[in-house]
Amino acid sequence: MTWKLALHTVSYAGVWRGQASLPLEKVLEKARNLGFDGIMLMAKRPHISPLDYQADARKRLRKKIEKLKLQVACLAGYVDFTAGIDRQMAPMLEIHALYIRELARLAKELNTSVIRIFTGFEREGILFDKHWETCIQGLKLAARQAAEFDIALAIQNHHDVAVHHDTLRWLLEEVDEPNCKAAFDAWSPALFGLAGDDLKQAVRIMEPFIIHTTVADYVRLPRYSYQPILNNFTRLQADIRAVPMGTGFIDYPSFFSALEEIDYQEWVAYEMCAPLKGGGELENLDVCAEMFLEYMRQERWRKES
Repeated sequence: MTWKLALHTVSYAGVWRGQASLPLEKVLEKARNLGFDGIMLMAKRPHISPLDYQADARKRLRKKIEKLKLQVACLAGYVDFTAGIDRQMAPMLEIHALYIRELARLAKELNTSVIRIFTGFEREGILFDKHWETCIQGLKLAARQAAEFDIALAIQNHHDVAVHHDTLRWLLEEVDEPNCKAAFDAWSPALFGLAGDDLKQAVRIMEPFIIHTTVADYVRLPRYSYQPILNNFTRLQADIRAVPMGTGFIDYPSFFSALEEIDYQEWVAYEMCAPLKGGGELENLDVCAEMFLEYMRQERWRKES
């Protein structure tokens, strides 16, 4: 297997209900002990915020990473370029660009070249084209800040604007910054119903831009609302819960085979970033992380296909 495997530190950040929380240094040790090649660093508190990691702290962190013989796959940046779109007094795009600039400086010092970012969520009452224009402006501004440090931005297909692969490619072409790329995941295409050849085609469409991917697996839990007048139930959107790799509905055999076909040679990161089957205690998190490594290194996805 040519892909290096990273643990996203958000998996041990206590973000979700019942999830154990470890300080960053302990997550690094956890990644090494579990057998990961590297880490995807959550670039906000409680892990690595530019507010907390100044020059000396960054040097210590890099030495710790090197001592553990890990690599930094990327920094996970947290942006929402449409924040404040309905109240434009605060210079939100400039604030985001400054955050990205500090992350780019941090990335350079930690010997990584990629920052994972998002686009933006849609706000009610605002024209979609205004959301689009704002994301374009923000991405251009942020990409140019990152370029000063030779850092690439990788847009994850996660937020509302340009979450579909066709739209994301259009967005990237319109941004037209050489260091603005894609962190393309199988999660949102799967929620849109894509599998098999359709999922493979999505990867092919995104081929020129993909420089990172983050994986996790999920199941749908059906939800219903009781209607007493009808003495019946109305079906609602399913709840989505995380499960160990290879046990959910995402067609990873097709996704990974498509990555092979386009000769993808970058990182595959694993995250536990949702309510998880078995709970969020350390023991269960460790078991699920180990199952991911086994799934990937034994190439179980080939057998499933």
